[in-house]
Amino acid sequence: MAKLGFEIFGGVRDRLVGAVAQGAMALTLLGALAAQGADALPDHVIAEFGTPPAIPEGPLSEDVQEAVKVAFVDSMAQGGWGRDQTIALGEITASGDPRLVWIISDLMRFATGPEFTSELGGAAGTLLGKELPNHNHWGIVTDHLIAWDIPEPPDYLEAKRAIFTGIIPGWDRIFVEGDIDWRHVSWGGVLIDDRPFDTTDDPCNCIPAADNPEVSSAEEATWLADDAVVFGVEVNGEYRAYPRRIMEVREMVNDTLGGRDLGIPYCTLCGAAQAYFTDQMPLGVKRPVLRTSGLLIRSNKVMYDITSGSVFDTFLGKAVTGPLAKRGIQLEQASVVTTTWGAWKAAHPETTVLVEALALGRDFDFRNGRDADGPIFPVGDVDPRLPVHEDIIGIVTASGTPVAFQRSAAFVALNAGKEVAVENVRLALDAGGIKAVDAQGADLGSHQAFWFAWSQFHPDTELWNG
Repeated sequence: MAKLGFEIFGGVRDRLVGAVAQGAMALTLLGALAAQGADALPDHVIAEFGTPPAIPEGPLSEDVQEAVKVAFVDSMAQGGWGRDQTIALGEITASGDPRLVWIISDLMRFATGPEFTSELGGAAGTLLGKELPNHNHWGIVTDHLIAWDIPEPPDYLEAKRAIFTGIIPGWDRIFVEGDIDWRHVSWGGVLIDDRPFDTTDDPCNCIPAADNPEVSSAEEATWLADDAVVFGVEVNGEYRAYPRRIMEVREMVNDTLGGRDLGIPYCTLCGAAQAYFTDQMPLGVKRPVLRTSGLLIRSNKVMYDITSGSVFDTFLGKAVTGPLAKRGIQLEQASVVTTTWGAWKAAHPETTVLVEALALGRDFDFRNGRDADGPIFPVGDVDPRLPVHEDIIGIVTASGTPVAFQRSAAFVALNAGKEVAVENVRLALDAGGIKAVDAQGADLGSHQAFWFAWSQFHPDTELWNG
């Protein structure tokens, strides 16, 4: 993802004199406060991140509230960082309240220039009781905040909204109250896609969704190699392949297949292509047109509906802010089969496939390149039962229990003729991939994803072990 430069954070007029020392004294005074119970955290979190700091409760003092306003709200309104902000950050550090690191982290995400980044990192490290290395301050700080589940400070969204909308005005529809944990929302390095529906060819400085994409027959798709990864979808007997090469450029497709409207997000960071039905909405609700916001939540893309401005939890298909959240909109899923083009067209020769032009001349392979060493954005701790990038097939059973099937183990079992099942869910081989069906073979709406993504959005997930 491309980074944007913001000159207002290119340097600091004055150093944050005394902030670290003041903060250390304040942390000593916090010893009598109730600490977040380390015994409430999993052992693997303590082993990786250490013991969390003491967390005070209750409102911020009036002086600290004013310091937050000066440092994080006024700096955005005024378009710069000056002496007043330096003093305010020192007062925030001296408060000894680790909850305030969430706001420091938000500003760090946009900070440029080693001096300013280092000073923000120093303030955050002092409040967390951690000595940070001289690199990746934002990522390390945010990983600790997530892993330790540090509470947000009072009026957090107000400060966060000021920072983010001060950078990208198009986010003012996004940062509103809702059923979303704003602590975990960060910038993905690109601008919001706010183009109207069916403007696929309009250029933008964003990740450009494709609406009503042009398709061809399998015979015409001579550009696509048989070993190319595709995401196969079937609706009412109609089949379509969405090549990963295209989805890594577009990350969102609004399409119609088998007489049904679909929104198909692909999160390159978590290896998950999903297909949501966006028709048959309640009376008075227009079809959601899904777009990429340019934001992430624990390394998963944050998608939103351009029509209503409502934000959706991309992984769960649930509207979490705006008018659609108030209507309780939960999108139904169709299964996405991750396989190769050769296997998909052999099993479904009548399939259509998106045309090469939609790739815009690009040919990424994020999984084996950019993301080869694990998540590149903060995710906190990861459930240690599987490696972070292990492929799983995820599904929620009829009883509401999320279940992850290790893809490699499920393949071995299915090819050996064994049943792979949990409750009402049965896995079935399909065109070289796997999908979940019920006892009658009806589609249950499963998809493939990296383990770290599935397990953090379904922290109570069961793991099928054969």
